[in-house]
Amino acid sequence: MNDVLTLKGKFEHRSNSGGGGSPRLPQDTHVSADHVLSLIQDLKTTQAFWKKNNLLDKYLISAHYIKVAAKSNRIQGFFAYHKENPNNAIVGAKFAAGPVHVITYFVSPESVSRSIVIATQVATILEAEFGGATTAETFNNPKSFASIDFKKYSIPKTTFQQFVVDAHYVDHFGIESGRLPQMQSAIVSLYDTQQPILPLLKKLGITADRLDMLDDTTIRLDAGEVTMLMEKAPFLVAMATTDLSKLSPTAFHDPETLTMGQIPEPKNEPTIGVIDTLFDDHVYFNKWVTYTQMIDPNIPIDRGDYYHGTAVTSIIVDGSSLNPSLDDGCGRFKVRHFGVATSREFSSFEVIKSIKQIVASNPDIHVWNLSLGSKNEVNPNFISAEASVLDQLQYKYNVIFVIAATNKEAADAPKRIGAPADSINSLVVSSVDRHQQPAAYSREGIVLEFFTKPDVSYYGGVGNDLIRAVEPISGGVQVGGTSFAAPWISRKLAYLIEVLGLSREVAKAMVVDSAIGWHPELSKQALALRGNGVVPLNIQDILHTRDDEIKFVIQGTVTQWETYNYQLPVPVVANKQPYVAKATLCYFPKCSRNQGVDYTNTELDLYLGRINDKGKIKSINENVQSFDNTHRVNESDARENFRKWDNIKHISEVLKPNARAKKVYSNPMWGISLKTKERLSNHDGEHIRFGLVVTLKEINGVNRIDDFIQQASLKGWLINRIDVANRVKIYNQAEEDVHLE
Repeated sequence: MNDVLTLKGKFEHRSNSGGGGSPRLPQDTHVSADHVLSLIQDLKTTQAFWKKNNLLDKYLISAHYIKVAAKSNRIQGFFAYHKENPNNAIVGAKFAAGPVHVITYFVSPESVSRSIVIATQVATILEAEFGGATTAETFNNPKSFASIDFKKYSIPKTTFQQFVVDAHYVDHFGIESGRLPQMQSAIVSLYDTQQPILPLLKKLGITADRLDMLDDTTIRLDAGEVTMLMEKAPFLVAMATTDLSKLSPTAFHDPETLTMGQIPEPKNEPTIGVIDTLFDDHVYFNKWVTYTQMIDPNIPIDRGDYYHGTAVTSIIVDGSSLNPSLDDGCGRFKVRHFGVATSREFSSFEVIKSIKQIVASNPDIHVWNLSLGSKNEVNPNFISAEASVLDQLQYKYNVIFVIAATNKEAADAPKRIGAPADSINSLVVSSVDRHQQPAAYSREGIVLEFFTKPDVSYYGGVGNDLIRAVEPISGGVQVGGTSFAAPWISRKLAYLIEVLGLSREVAKAMVVDSAIGWHPELSKQALALRGNGVVPLNIQDILHTRDDEIKFVIQGTVTQWETYNYQLPVPVVANKQPYVAKATLCYFPKCSRNQGVDYTNTELDLYLGRINDKGKIKSINENVQSFDNTHRVNESDARENFRKWDNIKHISEVLKPNARAKKVYSNPMWGISLKTKERLSNHDGEHIRFGLVVTLKEINGVNRIDDFIQQASLKGWLINRIDVANRVKIYNQAEEDVHLE
C-alpha cells in the first residue's frame, strides 16, 4: 500500500482578461416585435399594481425565463437605470416546471418606466428595420446594423442589441405570491426590500419582536400573524417553513444486555461537538463528555428525551468497542454535548439560535455532529432556515457539520430528506446495509434539483444488523437510523483534522473521494439515496492507496479569477504517460438563502490534465467552460456535467480494462487550474480555501510513487507522506501538559 502524499507548491494567480463582446442570440433562434410588446404589457400591468400598493418605494417584479439561465443570460438591458446592474437587484430565484428560472428583482419605478420606453423603441426598430422579427443569423451579423440610424430612434445600438437578447431569454414578467402554512407558526423570510423588517410588518398591523428575528429578513411569526401577512401582503414572502419540528423516526429495538468493558480515563483525545437531545451523565463513559443543557427550563423533560442524544454520543466516544465489527481504527473521542431539543415537538427557531451561540462560543471544536432532523420534507425551491444558518457558520468559522440525512418509516412512500440535511456546506450522511444497499428508512435528495444530498453513506444499522449504542437506564440498546451513521463519519473527519492536522477542506475531499472510488454513482436515484457512495470502514483505507496508485492532496487559497500551477510531473514511460486520473475538490462558499435556487455565491471551476501544444489544460473530463467564447456550454449541461455552482466537484476518467497510455505533449507537465466565478458582485470568493485530492492509477499495475516524489521535488513541490504513526506521535506530544519547575 502507498501512503497518501501532501503536496505544497506555489500557485500563480491572474485576473480575467476576457472581453464581453456584443450581445448575441443563440443559434437558430429569433425575437419578434410582438414578443417585445407582450413584455411591455407585462411591465405596465405590474406598474399599475404597484402604483395602487404604496407599501414599498420600489417594485418586486419576477422575470420568468425560458430555461435555467446562466448569469450571462440574465437581463442586462431591462431594469438597468443610471448604469445600475440588474443582477444586483435580484432578491430571489426559484425553478418553475421545466425546470426554468423565475428570478425576482427589486427595482425602482424609474427603472421600470425607462424599460417600457426603451422596449417600445426596440419593438419599433424590429418592425421598421427587420420586418417585425430578427433571426440569430441576421442579428449576430454586424453588417445588419450598418444602414440603421439609431439616433433616429433615440437609443444606442448596443442598448437595442441587449434588449433583444433579454427578450429572447425572458418569457414574461409578473408578480409572485409566497405560500405559507396558514394556521401554524412559521419561520418567514421576506424579500430584501431594503426596509427594516419590524417597521414594515407594523405597517401591516403585525407587531413582532426583535427577539423573533433570525436575520435581517427572516422572522418567526405565530399563526395569527401568518394569516394577516398572507391576507395583506403575500407578495412580500420569499419563503417560509413551519417552526415546530418533530424528530425524524429512529428504529429503536428492544434493549439488550451488553457487557460494558472498562473505559480508561480520558487524556488528550480530540473533542467532537454534539448538538442533539439531552445527555444522561450516569452512563459508564460520562467522564469523556462535557454536557450543557440549553433548552428552556420551563419545558417539561422526561426520560425519553435522553435516549437519542446519549446513544449518538456513545458511538462517538466508544463506538469501536461497542461495535467491534465496525472498528474504524480512529480510537476514542471526547465529546462536548449540547442538549438543545426534546424528543418530541421542538422549535426549529430556538434550535437555530442555540446552534449559532454554541459554535461561536466553542471555537476550538472543528467537527460538529448534528443527528437531529425534521420529519417534514425540504422545499424544492429554497434551502431551509436551519440549513442556511449551518452554511453561514461554516463559511464564517473553520468548522464542518456532519448531519444525519433523516429517516422515514420503512413502510412509507418515498420521501424527501428533512431539514437540516439540505445544508450544502455540511457533510450529510445516509445509511446502508453491509451489502451497501440503501436502508429501508432512507429518504431522498436531490436538493434544489441539483445538489447531491446526502453526500455519502455509511452503516447505520438495519434489520438484524443494528448498531450497538448506550442509552439511559437499560444501558445497551440496538438502534438503526441515519442518526447512527453520521457519528462514524464525524469520528473519521475529527481523526483527519485533529489528529493528522489536515484542513477541513482536504479532510472532506478525502472522505468524499474515498466513497466514490473509481466507479462514481451515475443514476440520479442512486445519488438521491446513497449520495456519492459508501465511505470505507477503516480510516487506513482513506489514508493509504493501492501500490499502482499515486494519491496526493493539495490545499490552497484562490485570490483572483484563475489560480493555477502548470508544474505537476506525471512520470513518463517510453514517451507515454500510463495513467488514468481522478480528482475531488471541496470548498466552503458563502451562500445566500434569499437567492433561492441560486444559493451558492461562488463557483470554482476545476481543470486537471495534460498541457496541450496550445498551452491549454486538456482536462480529464473534457471541460471547456472557461476557455473562450467559442466553447459555450448550456447552463443546464454545465450543472449536470461539470457540477457548476456545486461546492463538491469530482472529475474522473473511466477506468477500463483495456486503458491505453496517454500521448505526451511537447510539455510533459500536467496542470491544475481553478477558475473563480461570482454569482453576485460582492467578491465572496476572494481568499476562499480549497482542498483537492488527485489520484493517478498506473494502467500496467506498476508502482511509480518514488519516481513521482523525485520529479515533483525537482519542480519545487514540498512533498510529505501522511505517515499516520509519526503524525499521531506529533499530536500526542503537542497535547502533553508541560510542567515548569
